[in-house]
Amino acid sequence: MTITRETIKQDLDRLSDEQLRAVADFIAFLKFRDQRDRVNLNATQLAALATEFAAEDRTLAEAGMDDYVEMLVQEDQP
Repeated sequence: MTITRETIKQDLDRLSDEQLRAVADFIAFLKFRDQRDRVNLNATQLAALATEFAAEDRTLAEAGMDDYVEMLVQEDQP
C-alpha cells in the first residue's frame, strides 16, 4: 500500500476526537524528536559550562551562608 498525504488526510477524516488527540500527541512527539536530533552537543563546551556554573553556584552558596547563619542566630534569640 502506498502512503500519500491524501490517503492520510482521508484516514484522519474518519477518526474519532479521541483518536485525533492521539495522532496530535504522536505528531508532537515526532516534532520533539526531530528538534532533539538536530542539537549538536560539543563535549568541550559542555565541560566548560559545567565548570563555569559550578564556580558560580559555589560563589552563590558561600554568599548565602552569612544570611543563613544570621537567620539561625535570630531563631535562637528569645
